[in-house]
Amino acid sequence: MPKPVLLVIAHGSRDPRHAATVHDLVRQVRARRPGVRVETGFLEFNLPSVSGRLESLAAEGVRDVVALPLLLSRAFHAKADIPSVLSEAPARLRIRQAEVLGPSPLLTAALERRLYEAGLSPADKSSTGVVLAAAGSTDPEAIAVIADIAREWRRTGWCAVRPAFASASLPRTEDVVREVRADGCARVAVAPYFLAPGRLPDRVVRGAGGADLLAGVLGAAPEVAHVALARYDAAVAVAAPAAAGL
Repeated sequence: MPKPVLLVIAHGSRDPRHAATVHDLVRQVRARRPGVRVETGFLEFNLPSVSGRLESLAAEGVRDVVALPLLLSRAFHAKADIPSVLSEAPARLRIRQAEVLGPSPLLTAALERRLYEAGLSPADKSSTGVVLAAAGSTDPEAIAVIADIAREWRRTGWCAVRPAFASASLPRTEDVVREVRADGCARVAVAPYFLAPGRLPDRVVRGAGGADLLAGVLGAAPEVAHVALARYDAAVAVAAPAAAGL
């Protein structure tokens, strides 16, 4: 029996860097699991659309699909937008929606590696305060998850780790940079908790002007590809896949 197709669902953006990064990540996922067909669909702005990709898969005779939200938290897109799109898929498809990528210790490890790539060393941890800059959300669950990540990451030895948000929530990156500086940390680093470049990560970049160091987005990090496949495997392991629309 063929393995379910892995459909990676990205948000999409007018910024071409977003789609390019998503495709880089999908290539990494494919390389790590050559026995699984991996496809990509976008909710908006980019092609192929999720609905268009599902229709083409059904037309090919595909039966089983695991839909993986390329999201870092369970906010509106994961709870409403994606289920709505999946519910309109062709009836012949059996679709399981996998869990979102975050939170995961591997993603935190990727954040830390990005900081080291930007110029920090492990010896700098105790004297460096980190601003964990996320997208922001009106969903309290999503905001609480970011706060939990910051709290747990702080326990690994950083001078401070505090969350900041680019939209929908407060505080903003620039305000938290000042707060961490006032805490007495010798240096301040900003760690963008984003999968790809775009409008909101650019807002973080502007807000990081007072910091000593700015890391890159997670991008096509191997840790992200590993988590994506772990979410796929967990969805495949579900004994009774739910049909689209149920």
